[in-house]
Amino acid sequence: MAATTYNMDISASIAGILKEEHCPEHLQVLKTFTTALRDKEYRDAVKEEVLSSLLQVLSRLCDELHAVSCDDQDLQSVALQLQLTAECFRAQRNTCVESDRNQSLLRELGFIDVSLKLLDFLQTRHSESRDGIFEPLRCGIQFLGNLSVGNQMCKDDIWRLSFPNLLMQLLSVGDEKTVNYASMVLHTCLDEAKVEELSDLQNIQLALRVMELCRTHPDLDWTVLIATQFFLKSSALVESMYSGMSHHERLTLLELLFAQLQEEDSEECGIPPDVARFVATSFVKGCGAVLTLATGSASSDEVLQEAMTVISLLDVLCEMTSDHKQFRFLQEHPDLLVTTVELLKQVHTIGKASKNVFSAAQNFSSLGGDGDPSSHSPVISFKAHLIRLIGNLCYSNTDNQNKVSELEGIPLILDNCNIDSNNPFISQWAIFAVRNLLEHNKKNQEQVAALERRGTTDYSALKELGFEVEQRDGGLLLKTVRKDS
Repeated sequence: MAATTYNMDISASIAGILKEEHCPEHLQVLKTFTTALRDKEYRDAVKEEVLSSLLQVLSRLCDELHAVSCDDQDLQSVALQLQLTAECFRAQRNTCVESDRNQSLLRELGFIDVSLKLLDFLQTRHSESRDGIFEPLRCGIQFLGNLSVGNQMCKDDIWRLSFPNLLMQLLSVGDEKTVNYASMVLHTCLDEAKVEELSDLQNIQLALRVMELCRTHPDLDWTVLIATQFFLKSSALVESMYSGMSHHERLTLLELLFAQLQEEDSEECGIPPDVARFVATSFVKGCGAVLTLATGSASSDEVLQEAMTVISLLDVLCEMTSDHKQFRFLQEHPDLLVTTVELLKQVHTIGKASKNVFSAAQNFSSLGGDGDPSSHSPVISFKAHLIRLIGNLCYSNTDNQNKVSELEGIPLILDNCNIDSNNPFISQWAIFAVRNLLEHNKKNQEQVAALERRGTTDYSALKELGFEVEQRDGGLLLKTVRKDS
């Protein structure tokens, strides 16, 4: 009985706001209502008439604020209206908490449409009266987040009325909290079908904005979750975003992709096969950009970023072809292996022709220091990763083993068994690659044996690392030995 009486009192007080000029007492009424809605028992019993009165107050505020905009007045003149709007949004936000019934009721009454109209107005004026604008803006977006949690119809209505323009605008407001709350709403509303909508040319800017926020504001958890849980699982969206990105932005996309691949227990990491194919094809098409780093033609930041993109593509491919069985099909990519071997040849030849970023070095004391400019080069480990990728692509794959042999890749890899400070662990990756090239492949084993007999291959580097090549039963065996033997 007491709750019913309180409901009636609140309803009358809110309805009374509609009959009077705005005053501070109205703000107190709304604050009292907001506080009452924190109690689950009261929240579950709130009457439709009360919420209907609240909607009328919100609609009146919406009309008044739009009128100010039309008259080109300063928003300071409606400071109280902005406070009242924020408090309405807080009440709406509290109404939705853990209440399917209230979510549906607010949707049916029309709160979504009016709230979005207000948010659209507020975001267009956010550069004015900053303190007064941001509070209702933040509270309104929080309301949409609470309203959409676990309610598909609310999600669909919010998406229909705000996608893509309003969501894009809210993600571009110069207030980090507003952007974070807007990211939360976008994350809550997204599903597989909506992600595919994002890949359309007319909508791609919204996806690109999310990726830009991942780069410029990596501390915004919601944007990173959107990218990893939704964007990276759509090959159509990844391809659309990549084609519209600068090289800076592509690096961010590839970093997120790499991190997703490295997640624990990620044998089935959710990245579709077509994304892997796209990464491989992008590497094949653009890998020549890395060579500009040795010729000195990488004078502009754009050229450097293009080369760094290729390096990141290689890192992702190394990870994809390591322990992820679902990407084993990359071994059959028509150009990936050949391109990688040929690129290794070029890099190796350039490094031997003159002293440059691809040359082998023994400057271990300067790694991470200021003594040697090459220690800061983006191509550190590039040659090692090329060899790693070749080894991965040849694992238990006779056709690829033979292809590397045809391309004269085996002596090339053996020539990289020496320690190189510009390529940490290159000798280990070379040994790994040789092992995969020789395994169950008599022809390749005979080729290495012939190289040894002709004296064209020096195995001392392998012995220094604790390995030796031994002829046994007409074949070659790569085995471990004690270094002091």
